[in-house]
Amino acid sequence: MTPSEGAPVNVEIVSFGYLHAAPPAAHLTLDLRSHFRDPHVSPELRYLTAEDEPVRHAVLATPGIVPLITATLLAVDAFAAGPGGGDLVIAMGCQGGRHRAATVARTLSLLLTGGGHTVTLHHRDLHKAVVNR
Repeated sequence: MTPSEGAPVNVEIVSFGYLHAAPPAAHLTLDLRSHFRDPHVSPELRYLTAEDEPVRHAVLATPGIVPLITATLLAVDAFAAGPGGGDLVIAMGCQGGRHRAATVARTLSLLLTGGGHTVTLHHRDLHKAVVNR
């Protein structure tokens, strides 16, 4: 993964869980539910969150996640290059908002900040109770 190299832009990143409420309004929304392994299915990870290293490791080791983060960095460059300007909102959701979405949001935030962008990160559902399913 490489940091974004486009013109600096203000980026708001919101992670969320689809099982808690509707997705927030955003310019770009990533739905991580169907295509990427859910750490919730592992009993040892179920009650942890993206604040815990084992969850972050499991999510970032999932095939396809790193290329998705890289593609999202490129999308930020594309939005920044457009004539509209203004802030950019990126939302990413998974089932509960505690594992996949929060990890990808955190990683994207770190990379964009390292690339010179101003980033606000908000985990809407990270600290909500585990959804039994």
